[in-house]
Amino acid sequence: MGRKRSIEVAIISDVHLGTYGCQAKDLLKYLKSIKPKTLILNGDIIDIWQFSKRYFPNSHMKIIKQIIGMAAKGVQVYYITGNHDEMLRKFEGFTMGTLRIVNKLVLELDGKKAWIFHGDVFDITMKHSKWLAKLGAIGYDTLILLNALVNFCCERWGREKVSFSKKIKNRVKSAVKYIDDFENTAAEIAISNQYDYVVCGHIHNPEIRTIQKETGQVTYLNSGDWVENLSALEYHRGVWKLYRFQEDLALSREVSTEEEEENLNLSQLYSNLLREFQLVKI
Repeated sequence: MGRKRSIEVAIISDVHLGTYGCQAKDLLKYLKSIKPKTLILNGDIIDIWQFSKRYFPNSHMKIIKQIIGMAAKGVQVYYITGNHDEMLRKFEGFTMGTLRIVNKLVLELDGKKAWIFHGDVFDITMKHSKWLAKLGAIGYDTLILLNALVNFCCERWGREKVSFSKKIKNRVKSAVKYIDDFENTAAEIAISNQYDYVVCGHIHNPEIRTIQKETGQVTYLNSGDWVENLSALEYHRGVWKLYRFQEDLALSREVSTEEEEENLNLSQLYSNLLREFQLVKI
């Protein structure tokens, strides 16, 4: 690992530790490559909905250790609760050194205000049909596992990797409309409260764009996720940047010498996939 990049703020969300889709090894490489003054964990870091003793590999635990280590070295860490880790909401205000649990955050950056929260408050399914949202989470994790199996075969055959969920999102008009509605709702509320930036996660759709309304404008930002997009938001010297792990050639091509628990072989992927389908049937 080379010299760490110094940045003022780093924001990650939707890591989903404890699920098969979590790309913990790549996230660890990213966290070790930066030196932020403030690290914001914008929800769904630990997937408590799907937490199971049978699957929490060493690489996932290393993320927690890395974050605690960064806090111990003086990095201000905010853990903003999401829907998959909503159990932590009752601990709002808890502080341990430089680590603090909050449900939302207003951060002043060079004289401008950033309103930061996970974003599940805009999700109608979360409000009225949580059981359906949880069922969808199981289905999504199963889809990711199936995707991993397909991509394992693609790599063996020298073919390009595919993303099932991205293809579904891009082709289903209701999914596209949901993302658009989510972003516009966040922007309208931010403008009405005179915030300069509104920063969310939740929808796994990395984005930085200016949204203009009749009442004003705001910069909308979404940190994406560490399941498919492997993205983060960075703020430094007055500029926001959308970081994508796949575009960071030095890190993405770095080969770990450690053999991690979740480096599953093909037969293990099959057995895990079958087990997930059994859980969905239940």
